[in-house]
Amino acid sequence: MENANESPESETAGKSDSCAGCPNQEACSTAPKGPDPDLVAIAERMATVKHKILVCSCKGGVGKSTFSTQLSFALAGMVHQVGLMDIDICGPSIPTMLGLQGHEIYQSNLGWSPVYVEDNLAVMSIGFMVHPSESDEPAIWRGPRKNGLIKQFLKDVYWGEIDFLVVDSPPGTSDENITIVQSLAHTGIDGAIIVTTPQEISLIDVRKGVNFCKKIGVPVLGVVENMSGLSQPLTDIKFMKLVTETGSSIDVTQDMISCIRDNAPELLNVVACSQVFDSSGGGAERMCQEMGVPFLGKVPLDPQLCRAAEQGKSCFEDNKCSVSAPALKSIIEKVVASIKMKEDVLGGEEED
Repeated sequence: MENANESPESETAGKSDSCAGCPNQEACSTAPKGPDPDLVAIAERMATVKHKILVCSCKGGVGKSTFSTQLSFALAGMVHQVGLMDIDICGPSIPTMLGLQGHEIYQSNLGWSPVYVEDNLAVMSIGFMVHPSESDEPAIWRGPRKNGLIKQFLKDVYWGEIDFLVVDSPPGTSDENITIVQSLAHTGIDGAIIVTTPQEISLIDVRKGVNFCKKIGVPVLGVVENMSGLSQPLTDIKFMKLVTETGSSIDVTQDMISCIRDNAPELLNVVACSQVFDSSGGGAERMCQEMGVPFLGKVPLDPQLCRAAEQGKSCFEDNKCSVSAPALKSIIEKVVASIKMKEDVLGGEEED
């Protein structure tokens, strides 16, 4: 990473020893040099976007897209105008998590129009550009093509006046993440929320994500420990009785619930918890203490939250996500308060 070129526009791009063997070497070495002309168009488009939040992690499968979706739902529920941009080119799951499969992007004289979930929640994803008959086909794209699409999202999508742009990024510290940061660097990025799971195998990679943000000058708004233990109301648990003679099992859920209701009804409000991942090393909270970044909180692994994501719904509706929704709400309130505090400080400095 120390030897990586600052950008493809660098005079040494594609020519240094560290570039040898990179599939993008030829594209970088032959690309036009000098200031990126797209940055002016991006800055003009982003002038109507008040706050920009990146949701990222070096580790895949930790729930970034789920968090990005629920963060956007929550901000919209706070009566903010919100945009959600999915820059995971190879695995765009945001359209599914918002119940927007099959929607298309339209172009007007103002630019590309995002797809609206609600009047104050708009979404942009490559998933809207794929025909339903090709939805199972992989996006086999190299860096320059992916980077070009991200820039196109930034300069061509007409969001209008919005309060928050949430960017759901793919895992890693390479092409897409570098492009989004470099493209937004001069427009102001409020910071990054880094998502992880509790076990050390995840934290090893997530530490790299924290250091990546520090290295490129993106403030870390905080770290979220997702899937922090499995928590379910007792009434949502499926009870099985093992038949030792055959090795099979019988569903006795209704019998168990009836027994509890008749003999100990107070237990019907109990939440059963179990540790799915090993957090004996202290999890994300200890990592944050060691690395000097804010710890935002823990979100339990909640089957109701998973169901809400599958159905494209907000976990804050219907009170079904009774375990995960309060945890998410607390975390999101901390993020909004942190951004507001920084805004007030900067506003005070400008007045001085």
